[in-house]
Amino acid sequence: MNLAGLSLRDLEYVVAVADEGHFGRAAERCNVSQPTLSVQVRKLETALGLTLFERSNRRILLTEAGQAIVRQARVVLAEAQRLLALASEGRGSPLTGRLVLAAIQTLGPYFFPLVLRPLREQYPLLMLSLSESRTADIVEGLRDGRIDAALVSLPLPSHGLAVSPLFVEPFWLACPAEHALARGGALSATEIAGPDLLLLDEGNCLRDQTIAACGAGSSVGRHATSLETLRSMVAAGAGYTLLPALAVPSNPDPSGLTVTRAFDLDGPGRTIALVWRASDPRAAGLASLAAFFRAHAPAGTAACRDGETVA
Repeated sequence: MNLAGLSLRDLEYVVAVADEGHFGRAAERCNVSQPTLSVQVRKLETALGLTLFERSNRRILLTEAGQAIVRQARVVLAEAQRLLALASEGRGSPLTGRLVLAAIQTLGPYFFPLVLRPLREQYPLLMLSLSESRTADIVEGLRDGRIDAALVSLPLPSHGLAVSPLFVEPFWLACPAEHALARGGALSATEIAGPDLLLLDEGNCLRDQTIAACGAGSSVGRHATSLETLRSMVAAGAGYTLLPALAVPSNPDPSGLTVTRAFDLDGPGRTIALVWRASDPRAAGLASLAAFFRAHAPAGTAACRDGETVA
């Protein structure tokens, strides 16, 4: 016998007979006629090659083999009911179970702590697995199924992906306290296209956005592997850099070595979006997750209008 010949309904019949000790009462419980139930139980016994019940005019008894089969039938039926319950939960709240959520490295450490508590309150049945990586690796992970959704900076290759913009995050200037850029009025991005500009390594989207914002050449300045290293290089007096607003400390540098300055109204920034595979059957739930992130846009950023584009 293979699985194709095994029916959950037949298992229900066997369990009912075992519980009731009577074919007639078992048939009533299962809402079928007694002959139908008896025939199906016989067919199951034949398929299994076992006698499950010792039949007599007075009572029905489980055989030793029948006891083992009924015990396992109860487990199978309980798991089948669990499957239906999970499906029901999924229809009521599309985002349940495990979700692998990635973020670019220059966003995750600063954004996740701001939203995890309200996120868990909003989605109590969601089990998040968080990760950080570069944009190219995130896109690859989305397309091969290792990542379910990701927080990225636009633009990005979006073929086959749903893209929902969340908020615009401005950039700030971080420079040594003694640098000329540490003082003055409104700051323009064109003022910082110089040899002292510090950048992240190639492959990081913030590097490209900094170069574009400043109109600088790709070979300008020294390079670092992370925002925290950039911040240390600034404190060491190696030069100045751009920091995303969420990475800017809320208080002045206690060491007095660095100064952060905001740009004018037309200053540089980046658009953060939630992306996922356009083919994901949880699309409605992921769109609601994007709406959640948009509604919880951090202070100092500008929430995008509700909307989604699919490439």
